[in-house]
Amino acid sequence: MDRMKGIIQKYQHQRISLVEAGVTRHRSIFNGLKALAEDQPDSNLSKPEVVIIHDAVRPFVEEDVLLKVVTAAKEHGAAGAIRPLVSTVISPSADGCLDHSLERARHRASEMPQAFLFDVIYEAYQQCSDYDLEFGTECLQLALKYGHINAKLVEGSPDLWKVRKLPFLSFFFFISERISQYICIVMDTKEDENHVGHHLEEILKNELNVINVCKAHSGGDSVMSFDFEETRRLLNMVKESNLSVLYPVVVISVYFLDYKSVPFDQKMENLMQIREYAKEVKKRNILLCGLLIYYPQDEQKLQASLRQGATIIATLIKERNSGLVGQLLVA
Repeated sequence: MDRMKGIIQKYQHQRISLVEAGVTRHRSIFNGLKALAEDQPDSNLSKPEVVIIHDAVRPFVEEDVLLKVVTAAKEHGAAGAIRPLVSTVISPSADGCLDHSLERARHRASEMPQAFLFDVIYEAYQQCSDYDLEFGTECLQLALKYGHINAKLVEGSPDLWKVRKLPFLSFFFFISERISQYICIVMDTKEDENHVGHHLEEILKNELNVINVCKAHSGGDSVMSFDFEETRRLLNMVKESNLSVLYPVVVISVYFLDYKSVPFDQKMENLMQIREYAKEVKKRNILLCGLLIYYPQDEQKLQASLRQGATIIATLIKERNSGLVGQLLVA
């Protein structure tokens, strides 16, 4: 309980109530339901119309699946996600020989999440035998056995697999691949009369598969008046989304400066404000860096500068090096 309270406090989760687990799956779920029930003296939570039961060992559940099971539960009383069987299920005899096998095409694997009208599942658990609570694993079966509710079965997504010790490496690559799409690149295009930002965007999309690119226009006549509003707005969106809870999110502010306009040292002094923003958002596992495309007019040199900038962005995305947070890199 203390560890979970620490996690909630660290990542500033809202609207979470903790309930002490039981010694088995069904006892844990029953404890959670009792915390929501109106007939319990210590309950200070509102009883919901629908309750979703899910397990943390399946962390990749999509919101679409949650919506489907909740909608089905409102209509049918209970609903659960299912997936096709990937292996044939057989039944052995008492002496260890094959007794019979199930036709795989006619059966499905029961997955989570599952959703129920609260009264249906709570009343089912209240009627459970000790044997059910000790050895049972299927909530839909309890709704059928004690509530006579035939649950609606909803096709689940392929992401509902369990994270175990053995496939942990697969889990790491899976989540790295997923979170890697959360790369936010903000381009200040006020001084970009030659559409350099567009060229860089094409390089990032075509060669690095980076898709989240935002363009911002500074408010005044030059980069000297750029106040990081677009960057700040994006950072607030990332913080509110909680994308950075599991894996660092990289935010890169890109600035295009013509070397003939304002002296380099003056621009650098103004742009170094990024350090203060970076310190603030690093506490939320957001890695903010700056990239200055200080480009010449020569087309060949410009292309070289853009490719160098793309390489820097790719490195920041891949490495997620916290030591570079708040730094303004130059291409």
